[in-house]
This record gives sequence, C-alpha cells and structure tokens, in this order.
Amino acid sequence: MALSTMTVRLDSQMKQQFDALCQQFGMSSNAAINVFVNQVVRSRSIPFKVTVDTSDNDDSRTKFLETLRDAHYRAQAGELPDLTLEEINREIGLTRQEMKKRQKEEA
Repeated sequence: MALSTMTVRLDSQMKQQFDALCQQFGMSSNAAINVFVNQVVRSRSIPFKVTVDTSDNDDSRTKFLETLRDAHYRAQAGELPDLTLEEINREIGLTRQEMKKRQKEEA
C-alpha cells in the first residue's frame, strides 16, 4: 500500500480542540482523519448529516444557496467553463475574505 500526504488547513484554535479530543479518544488527529476517510470510502457518503441552519432568515445564506444550485444546474448542462485549480483556490480565498469582512461588520 503506497502512502500519500494530504494537507488540511484548520483554524489554530479548532486544531487544538480537535487534537485534545483525539487524545482523549486515545488516537492521534491523523488517525482520526484516517478513520473518517475510511468511513467515507466504505459508505460512499459523509458519515453524518450535513445541514444548513435555516432558523434565521439570512438573505445572504438564501442567495448563496440559490447561486450554488444555479451553478450546479449550469455545470450539469455544460454551460460553465472548466476552472483550473488555481482559479478555484482564488475563488475560495476571495469568498473567505468576504466572509471575514461580514463577520467583522456584524460584530
């Protein structure tokens, strides 16, 4: 079995909490991530329910979901150009900056 490396970026406080919990479980954070990956591969699904909190009627969340659905349908129809990994990463970075800016404004 050939091993491969994967890099995961986490908020430093979240990583500390994760490491501490994994230690309480008697495993390393690396082992916990491997358990997660193995379960995803075995079950071919995320091993927990992924939901969106719709309790607050946040217009930006609704707009995001509509945009995401639209992009999904357009991609299925072949209407969207292929993006390079660099372009995808740039979009993610811009989205994160925008989210941080909104969080600061709301605070």
